[in-house]
Amino acid sequence: LQELIAERTRELEASNRELESYSYSIAHDLRAPLRSIVGFTQIILEDASHKLDDTELNYLNKTIGAGKRMGTLIDEILELARLSRIPITTQKVNLSTLASEVIDTLKTNDSQRCVSVVVESGLEAEADPQLVRLCIENLLGNSWKYTKRRPQAIIEVGLYRADTPNTFYVKDNGAGFDMQYVDKLFLPFHRLHNDSEFEGTGVGLATVQRIIERHGGSIWAEAEVGKGATFYFTLQSGPNNGSLPNPISVSG
Repeated sequence: LQELIAERTRELEASNRELESYSYSIAHDLRAPLRSIVGFTQIILEDASHKLDDTELNYLNKTIGAGKRMGTLIDEILELARLSRIPITTQKVNLSTLASEVIDTLKTNDSQRCVSVVVESGLEAEADPQLVRLCIENLLGNSWKYTKRRPQAIIEVGLYRADTPNTFYVKDNGAGFDMQYVDKLFLPFHRLHNDSEFEGTGVGLATVQRIIERHGGSIWAEAEVGKGATFYFTLQSGPNNGSLPNPISVSG
């Protein structure tokens, strides 16, 4: 029985690798024609805009916008496939510093918003620095996006001690989601909100899950519609003495 299970596991892994390679090839091959579509449409818009009426100009602008969104989706598909291929090199990473840097970037790019952010100090883990940064960027980017309609938006990053010393969380008081759909949360291209409410491609959380799992960890979420969401994830953590470190407040 164990040999049969091992054989089936190897077959599934081989199928997954083949599927990921196929997806990568398709996404990569779509880049060039898409760039041509967007590029030639922009040329028409620039050179012939004086000959077009408002409806025709609107069509061209929508074509360019759709092309750029497709380009973003292709880039994210390629990134998701790449995450299964690249080697992981771990070292001690200060998640507190990393999260604060990500928040600073979000504030710089969206300076009109006032968001209260608290990042607990002393958060450390053994992880690949680049991959864990991508993970934090996606999680905090989601919190930033889904709290945009909150007059008093709040985002927290910390260590969830009630479970294990290696469990971290990113919490917000944003739009949240219905927990009956939580099983679809980390599936690529599945979104729990419409584009008219919040823009997105549906690849970000799948990317986060891929990164976490490649580190031997896991990720899950709790949420309530209209009250926010909390994402928990585990990584191989560095030494922790169990003390309660002071939070780093980066409110804005």
